[in-house]
Amino acid sequence: MAYYLEPYKDYRTDHLSEDGSFSPRDILRDTARHYDDCYWDYRTAWFDNENLALHYGYWDLHTKTHRQALLNKNRVVCEMAGIGPEQHVLDAGCGIGGSAIWLAKNVGCRVTGITVSVQQVRHARRHAQRHGVAERVDFQVADFCRTPFPDASFDVVWAIESSCYAVDKRDFFREAYRLLRKGGTLIACDGYAARRDFTEDQWRAVMECLNGWAVPNLATVEEFWEGLEQCGFRAVEMREATAETLPSSRRMYRIALLTYPMQWIMQRLGLRKKAQTANFKVALAQYKVFREGMVRYCIFRARKPA
Repeated sequence: MAYYLEPYKDYRTDHLSEDGSFSPRDILRDTARHYDDCYWDYRTAWFDNENLALHYGYWDLHTKTHRQALLNKNRVVCEMAGIGPEQHVLDAGCGIGGSAIWLAKNVGCRVTGITVSVQQVRHARRHAQRHGVAERVDFQVADFCRTPFPDASFDVVWAIESSCYAVDKRDFFREAYRLLRKGGTLIACDGYAARRDFTEDQWRAVMECLNGWAVPNLATVEEFWEGLEQCGFRAVEMREATAETLPSSRRMYRIALLTYPMQWIMQRLGLRKKAQTANFKVALAQYKVFREGMVRYCIFRARKPA
């Protein structure tokens, strides 16, 4: 299976190997650095103390605000996964703990969250204490393709906009399959490449997104589905959620336009880190890739056979 393996080009190039490629370790490091360096950008422009969300919202007929949309994403994914209070969930790519804390508070299940960022673990633990769910959630530094947990440790593996960080998505699928108990569920939502042919201008926007968010590649919906089945998952289902995601994408774009003068001035003064500048460029480019149909947003559910 060929996964959208265009070269990943970091906003730095001091750790390129001799053949011009990046190792998974490089990408893990860049992912952690991106979220660490951009924490206050996300804090001021995207999430609040209630949702703690580093993902797109889900806008339906009952959603009125950005804050509601971010929380609504957790509800929609939780319902699709069928998570109950007796279950143990692995939040694979937990960020600063938003979804894990929401699950513990609203469902009552146990959640283990993993991220490649030490700083994110510290934030998540602090937020869990503040929300009163520290006894039901645990946060650790780990790579979701190579976790330290025993076989069959979880009922659900949850991945909101994180599986895209696996260089080969099948590495993530295999690890999720190993970690799930028989009959367990993998639930994942993300952006997926909708096509392969781009104009030069479109390809530039795609690369701005991949580079700025330190994402190595994107799978198509078909590749993702096929990869799940290759790795043993069955009863694969997919829900299209592009229309429900577009309002969040548009909001991100508009915020970038409003803050463009400040970004330009601070960049010229050397007050913005490279990761922050790259993140700003993504905010502009990601709306183009959605609006012009280069990327779809979908939610996948798959089962490990009982």
